Amino acid sequence: MLALAGYPLGLRFRFLDPAPEAPAEHLAERVCAPYDDPLALERFAAGLEVATFEFENVPLAALERLANLVTVLPPPRALGVGQDRWHEKQCFEQVGIPVPTYCKVDDRADLDAAIRRVGFPAMLKTRRLGYDGKGQARLVSERDVEVAWRSLGGQPLLLERLVPFDAEVSILAVRSRTGEKAFYPLVQNVHGEGILRTSRVPAPAATPALEAQARAYAAAVTEKLDYVGVLAIEFFLESGCLLANEMAPRVHNSGHWSIEGAQTSQFENHLRALLGWPLGSTEIRGPSVMYNLIGTLPDIQRVLRIPGAHLHLYGKSARPARKLGHVTLTASTTEELAAREALLQEVVVGAASEPAITTTP
Repeated sequence: MLALAGYPLGLRFRFLDPAPEAPAEHLAERVCAPYDDPLALERFAAGLEVATFEFENVPLAALERLANLVTVLPPPRALGVGQDRWHEKQCFEQVGIPVPTYCKVDDRADLDAAIRRVGFPAMLKTRRLGYDGKGQARLVSERDVEVAWRSLGGQPLLLERLVPFDAEVSILAVRSRTGEKAFYPLVQNVHGEGILRTSRVPAPAATPALEAQARAYAAAVTEKLDYVGVLAIEFFLESGCLLANEMAPRVHNSGHWSIEGAQTSQFENHLRALLGWPLGSTEIRGPSVMYNLIGTLPDIQRVLRIPGAHLHLYGKSARPARKLGHVTLTASTTEELAAREALLQEVVVGAASEPAITTTP
């Protein structure tokens, strides 16, 4: 999607991806090799003006090596923070962003001590490589502890309070090489089995005060990390307060709606930021909602018959829990969007069922 956003701007692309079946091969030149292959990194970097990434689990050492060959943005330091939940939480706290109570867990004694501090219910998470609900275990009582330890023990972990949130929201910030910043409106997200199902904008739970607070938090992180590009921060909304959950130092799934729903998509603005070009407007065109297509695809013709439906298929082979594409619905009013969404929910398999949402006072 980055390449598709860049071609109208006259940009050209090269991809590095270890997967032989990567869909990007249909869009531009591709180097198919492990991320940490030194010769492949040299071939990839040759002639490039700037390199970026759209996947958090790129080995940090490979990205640092690449940075010796070509400018890499966002800076590798930001990826290093985003790859480790402990460092991520520390970063949030250092700039004054509230987070759920948490403890570092390196062994079983640490876990027992963390439970005494955090209490139940809690989430035990791997510090690294957790994605779409992977590497997590819910602890409701003492009888869950041993099972979770057998599943996740033996690697650096984090225990954090399970937040009884009112809503999940995310902010997408953009910071250019010039220091210029822009922010998309708060997005309200629904997850199922740890995987993002829907993203809605404007967020029904948002207030002007929450919008301003989220923007201030995101701006503080971008300044601390000397960040360039799109940065997403996911928050829990609990009793009217924002608690940072995690950040993604890249374009983010909760911003896919922006392709049709905003004046400038997150993908185009990411590219503009990397090149130091003026950032585009983040103003929304109207209410919209994005549905991920997970594990299986709907009837394409039925989707396309729905007014305001924009279908994106990623060219990936189907398997359970895999994101195969998304549909963004746009409309002029929230009432029109609700009517179109009812039609989409009849077509999309596994669509999240959202609870009634009230605006936080």
